[in-house]
Amino acid sequence: MTSARKIVAGLFMSLDGVVEAPEKWHFPYLNEEMGAAVGSMHAEADTLLMGRVTYETFAAAWPHRTGELADQINGIRKLVVSTTLAKADWQNSALIDGDAIAALAKLKQQPGKCIHLSGSISLTRALLAVGLIDRLRLLVHPIVLGTGQRLFPEGIGVVPLKLARSATFTTGVMDLTYQPA
Repeated sequence: MTSARKIVAGLFMSLDGVVEAPEKWHFPYLNEEMGAAVGSMHAEADTLLMGRVTYETFAAAWPHRTGELADQINGIRKLVVSTTLAKADWQNSALIDGDAIAALAKLKQQPGKCIHLSGSISLTRALLAVGLIDRLRLLVHPIVLGTGQRLFPEGIGVVPLKLARSATFTTGVMDLTYQPA
């Protein structure tokens, strides 16, 4: 049985696999192509899924921004996976109570558009480990950082993926979409 919805994880990544703190290295590569790619990720979704760190970062920034992408992000339903947040009070936000894996598996069976998982390294890893990620969209930047959290740390084990789509931007950023093999 195929699920009614897909969870699509989208991350900015360096050539050496670092996905941590893209706000420190991503912006020199931001152009119209990147904006269109990020916009398309949000446009195909009716739910934005985040862990605590991403939620706190987004909630501090996006309510004060304007434009089409800001309207999409501020207006969309937002679900937050956290065991430490007491409340999520950014517009249209809610905490997932209890077993997040079970709640997300159930949510995937409900009708709707894609569920976009933005950033949220540990949540992405956890959902990949249990097979709940349907697509992994990586915007790989032509920069080596040498340090920082990687999406796939040493010892993660085998994660078979197949390339579903690829494009290269004029900045050298590769837009790569993988799905489980």
